Amino acid sequence: MSLRLDQIDFKILKLLQENSNRTTKSLAEELQMSTTPVFERIKKLEKEGYIDQYVALLNAKKLGLKQTVFIGITLQGHTRSYLEKFVKQINDFPEVVECHRVTGNFDYLLKLTVEDVEAYEKFIITKLTLLPYLGSVQSYIALSKGKQTHQLNLEGLL
Repeated sequence: MSLRLDQIDFKILKLLQENSNRTTKSLAEELQMSTTPVFERIKKLEKEGYIDQYVALLNAKKLGLKQTVFIGITLQGHTRSYLEKFVKQINDFPEVVECHRVTGNFDYLLKLTVEDVEAYEKFIITKLTLLPYLGSVQSYIALSKGKQTHQLNLEGLL
């Protein structure tokens, strides 16, 4: 049976999205509740899969990963085998931070984070173009970032 979310659950999710490092005590204080029910709700949200994981969001530029590239990929074939092999191999490439199967002109849209354009070129030459079922590749080099968030809009879901 799936957990039915109420306003408190959504508030907990919103607060954890803003800062997952908060203590149960600080969450309870903001929600004007005692810590035990807040702790129990968080555990239920985790168990039911509403919370996938807790992560630290790193500053890519400070780490030397200054270039974001989006790649539209078209495969030569569309059999289940091609699609599964492609995703399996893409998951082995640490430069790829997102891979989405999409509709439209491409089969997949990839997001890469690399040091610079030279690192992107090396990725294309030494990894991507070696995939045997690759059809076409169209690259989009990001010049700047207008918005980036990892927070889901929870407004209106209750």
